[in-house]
Amino acid sequence: MNEKTSLDSPQPLDRRYDASDPSAVEVAALETVPYEYPGKEVVVQIETDEFTAVCPYSGLPDFATIRIEYVPRTVLIELRSLKYYLLSYRNVGIYQEHVVNRILEDLVRCAGPARMKVTADYRIRGGLHTVASREYHAPQRPH
Repeated sequence: MNEKTSLDSPQPLDRRYDASDPSAVEVAALETVPYEYPGKEVVVQIETDEFTAVCPYSGLPDFATIRIEYVPRTVLIELRSLKYYLLSYRNVGIYQEHVVNRILEDLVRCAGPARMKVTADYRIRGGLHTVASREYHAPQRPH
């Protein structure tokens, strides 16, 4: 009477959850407002711990704190629009290291900052803690 059934021990999870393609990221949600002090350097820091995307391999969620630091030239990133943009990643399958590249490239195209850094600090998963970041520095303009 010591027979084992499939319920006695966990079986490997042989499934994958659906994930959207990175083209689902809503870049059009991003808006800017004029920076009224051009030529005066200000450092803008934005942080949210509500970012989530999904692993493109398993479809399981990845949670991260996103930090954006930038120096504007002529426009500021409108915060409500940034929130909508970041929320659009919710069901997107994208590797953790690719997130910072995609966000940085989208924000640089949108706002044209003098410099910007995007950091994604992911929650520990499987005992591994991942932090990825990328920086942008605008080419120097001739005087």
